[in-house]
Amino acid sequence: MRAAPVRRRALLHALALGTAVVLPVVALAVAVRGGSGAVVALDESVVRAATDVTRGSDVLRSGLIAWQEVTAARWVNLVLVPAVCLAAWRRCGLGDRALWAGGTVAAGWVLQLAAKGIVQRARPVIEDAVARAPGSSFPSGHATNAALVAVTLTLLVWPVLGRRGRVAVPATAAALVLVTAADRVLLGVHYPSDVVGGVMLGAAVAVASFVGFRRTAAGTPVDDPVDRARSTP
Repeated sequence: MRAAPVRRRALLHALALGTAVVLPVVALAVAVRGGSGAVVALDESVVRAATDVTRGSDVLRSGLIAWQEVTAARWVNLVLVPAVCLAAWRRCGLGDRALWAGGTVAAGWVLQLAAKGIVQRARPVIEDAVARAPGSSFPSGHATNAALVAVTLTLLVWPVLGRRGRVAVPATAAALVLVTAADRVLLGVHYPSDVVGGVMLGAAVAVASFVGFRRTAAGTPVDDPVDRARSTP
């Protein structure tokens, strides 16, 4: 089978899947952009209740602000992701997979910035705010990036994980995403719908990108232990 048609079909499959999984994000964006009564009312009530909890504990507030800093893109995307991709390339032989992971995280970050620019939702306005953040609110950049990186890096290292690793890594990744999403609402810098939309967007980009990568890999030689094992007689 020729490589070019395979790549074209892989791209089309990835675009189709990406469109399908992003549709809920688009629907949520339309709802918040249009000021849907039910969504806005729920958002307002939850974020006010959440910030009341945070305001009552200096320890919790300090921990949430520290987590906000640790999970910022300048540390995750510019330090953690390149380090993991380099290790996967050099120590695990996951060359093409590592390139895919790095490219996916970069593309996903650009997409969430574009989504913020399109929706342009104002951040929560809360009296006696716990924390403040610049920029638009939907989708949450921290939540989007957490889901994007968690899913992408899990898929990156999956071939070299043992049985326990295939339980521990996804569970840890999911926990980190949930903590990051909760952090944004408890600090009052995002509405619940912002983090829900962000998590869905980040996960959707990672999954759609991986489908395209795997379908392309099926028709061309790649430096991937899974493919090498399957191709060995």
